[in-house]
Amino acid sequence: MRILQVCAEIFPLLKTGGLADVAGALPPALGALGADVRVLLPGFDAILAGLESPVEIARLQAPGGMGNNPARLLRGHLPAIGGEAYVIDAPGWYLRTGGPYADAAQQPYADNHLRFALLGWTAAELAQGLDTSWQPGVVHAHDWHAGLVPAWLQVAAARGRSVPGCVFTVHNLAYQGMFPRACFDALGLPAHFFSIHGVEFHGHLNFMKAGLYYAGRVTTVSPSYAREIQGPEQGCGLDGLLRARAHELSGILNGVDAAVWDPATDTLLPARYTADYMAGKARCRSALRRELGLAGKAEGPLYCVVSRLTEQKGLHLVLQALPALLAGGGQLALLGSGDAGLEAAFRDAAAAAPESVAVRIGYDEAFAHRLIAGSDVILVPSHYEPCGLTQLYGLKYGTLPLVRRVGGLADTVADTRLETLDTDATGFVFEEFSAAALERTLLRVNAVHRRPTEWRRVRARGMAKDFGWARAAREYLALYRGLTPA
Repeated sequence: MRILQVCAEIFPLLKTGGLADVAGALPPALGALGADVRVLLPGFDAILAGLESPVEIARLQAPGGMGNNPARLLRGHLPAIGGEAYVIDAPGWYLRTGGPYADAAQQPYADNHLRFALLGWTAAELAQGLDTSWQPGVVHAHDWHAGLVPAWLQVAAARGRSVPGCVFTVHNLAYQGMFPRACFDALGLPAHFFSIHGVEFHGHLNFMKAGLYYAGRVTTVSPSYAREIQGPEQGCGLDGLLRARAHELSGILNGVDAAVWDPATDTLLPARYTADYMAGKARCRSALRRELGLAGKAEGPLYCVVSRLTEQKGLHLVLQALPALLAGGGQLALLGSGDAGLEAAFRDAAAAAPESVAVRIGYDEAFAHRLIAGSDVILVPSHYEPCGLTQLYGLKYGTLPLVRRVGGLADTVADTRLETLDTDATGFVFEEFSAAALERTLLRVNAVHRRPTEWRRVRARGMAKDFGWARAAREYLALYRGLTPA
């Protein structure tokens, strides 16, 4: 089976969130099951730098405003996935001094609708045989950046072209790719696509809605999130459409790339370890405390946060509960960036208690590994969470997750209570989105932490869980086989 994956970023070349981890891990997992997978990516500088032996496949003659900048399609080897990839080389669209989606002041680029419409249009051209040596049997589009892929496939099908079926995966419904009505006119799509039965959403162009409406099948990244987005609280205004497509909507849980996240082989750690030999984790903890200037010993656990600092992630709850965490003998180490107010508040907390709180603003992949390996508990108190990956990394590294029961967090972490200690407990879970609920859970963490035998039992059970990509790849392959052409 030939599969074209379409996405805006890929680990380790370019990463702003979990989408990149999925894009980098799913193709090799599908390949291990016999699929022939290629990826289509925008030509951001980091992606072009990672493409080996590129050759030009075609000069792209895109319709509408997408054709305002020269563009060509390259094919080459991408070590990130261990296979072939396509990259749209269009410096006028993709080579910017800021990030992939926004400038240095965090303002979205005004032409993002054209930059990512070009991604969708090019995917549809590949699906119709633009590369005469390879044509996909399935197109898998990821998140709003690729939301117009199924729309352009629908255009081709309406013109009598034979095109493959398309899967559209929602990684985070809150980010929809919404643009003013005038932006639609620049795309070159048929005029009737701008309607309630199409890409229109309250008078705006909505890339996410396009994917949800036109794709043959819709998936998201956990079973619980697939249910949640069909309701008004998490549906972000699209819950009606999602309910209408409920029979074509499924949740496939993300996995952990064992080639990147495995404490037994992780070269980024000061010491490696396994569930049967945990001395290395103790050395990682000691090294982390030295690196961060934290007190060498503490009565309670060492907690960590690896996250974007946004309201979604519930980190204001951590700030509110921080006095209780410290009063219980705990320490906190945080890595993240985002909301300026949250950044300042965490910096202030570290300045007020430097032996107990350490904060690094930004993102550092190597430090993230050391931080998770050296901590006892990883905090993920999200307001909503489509899947979440850091709690999976925590389980793999023997760092017990403390999470809110929502989305993928509910699907992956089993609460530790008296009646579950000997059965399925792998972490700590709270329900109500409040600092008080988090504080009550910290008390339970401390109670178990004071009982080393029980703590080790829960930790070992979490480390034994299999959240590898092979399971997800099998589910995706089954979905692909059930697709019908657009």
